[in-house]
Amino acid sequence: MNIIWTRSIVSLALLAALSALVGAFFGVRIALAFAVVMLVVQSFFGTYHTQRLWRLLDAPVYGEVPSALGIWGEIYYRLHKLAKRWHAQVRQVEQQHSRFIQAIQASPNGVAMLDDHDQIEWCNAIAETHFGLDAKRDLRQHITHLVRRPEFVRYLNSHHYEEMLIMRAMGMNRRHTLSVQVFPYGDNRKLILTQDITELERTDSMRRDFVANVSHELKTPLTVLSGFLETMRELPLDEADRARYLEMMDQQASRMRNIVRDLLVLANLEGDMRPPGDELLDMRAVMRHLEDDAINLSAGRHRITFNSDEALTVAGAETEIVSALANLVTNAIRYTPDGGTIDVTWQREQDRAVFSVRDSGLGIPAEHIPRLTERFYRVDRSRSRDTGGTGLGLAIVKHVLQRHHAELDVKSEEGRGSTFSVRFPAVRSALRKSVAV
Repeated sequence: MNIIWTRSIVSLALLAALSALVGAFFGVRIALAFAVVMLVVQSFFGTYHTQRLWRLLDAPVYGEVPSALGIWGEIYYRLHKLAKRWHAQVRQVEQQHSRFIQAIQASPNGVAMLDDHDQIEWCNAIAETHFGLDAKRDLRQHITHLVRRPEFVRYLNSHHYEEMLIMRAMGMNRRHTLSVQVFPYGDNRKLILTQDITELERTDSMRRDFVANVSHELKTPLTVLSGFLETMRELPLDEADRARYLEMMDQQASRMRNIVRDLLVLANLEGDMRPPGDELLDMRAVMRHLEDDAINLSAGRHRITFNSDEALTVAGAETEIVSALANLVTNAIRYTPDGGTIDVTWQREQDRAVFSVRDSGLGIPAEHIPRLTERFYRVDRSRSRDTGGTGLGLAIVKHVLQRHHAELDVKSEEGRGSTFSVRFPAVRSALRKSVAV
């Protein structure tokens, strides 16, 4: 027997006992009257609390529990426990939902949810950016009323979502490429996932260009070598012509060796996951080495100056740093016309060591500067091969500086020359016989 029946029986038993007691003292009529009055009071008491419970259920307020005597107190108590348990479950679901939303918001991909009429139910911040939406303003709007690209509308209406849609657009002075894919779920609802693949396409384009450029760079000397070999094999040549042809063949073979060498250097830099060393370089010796090489390469065709802070040095892998700095000096000599000036400096800027090469060459158009460190990227293909470069020097510079957490800054103006500056981080910059700065 549960507590409700127990309490009801006990209540009736007490009423009967009291009525019998009243009857024993005051007679049967008084006892009956007393019993009727008590039943009426109990009825009004039950009606009052029934109405009170009705109001509570109609407009519940969490945490407020009415007090009452008897069975109604027990009802209110159990109702409070039930509400508390439900409230805890609701809060748990809300927290899980909040964490789920936060996780989707943190996703690098765009997520948009559509109802069965292709109206927007929800989207994260990335989807807002990709589609130009406002999650609050555009709620319950048909997505094709907001994203009106014809290819997107056709894709959404096709109901064939096995393949993703590629959307290209221009914005903020750069081209954006999005991949869009729809996943049906539930009752005709749709989940749209978007991803910005601009950098992936750029990387893939660079890979294709790299393969094409390597093929082209190696094809030219191979063609020259093949031509000369065929000539020497089939035609009678005097010693002067034979010597001239052999020298030209040696130049082309040397060019191929340099390309392969630089490719191997790049491969080693990219594949070496070990951090560069922390040995302090003898920058006085490095600067003397760079100056000697510059003078020999220029052969008196340029005015070259070297100015350096002999107390300033840097920590890192010596062969890598020397290779990067030498590439900058060599490029300045190769691309500066005869009679031009080249100024090389090694100095402190606040707490950083800075290596700069300034030339009076032809300068570089602004649109080419962001791509200078790409492999085989050439500003002027018609004259770049005449300089003897492989087209990989600045790519090597970029990878060396990345490994040393240094920065390459390029400033150039057409007809007025260029300045290439390498800024080493403070943690790698130091003064001889002094604490690191």
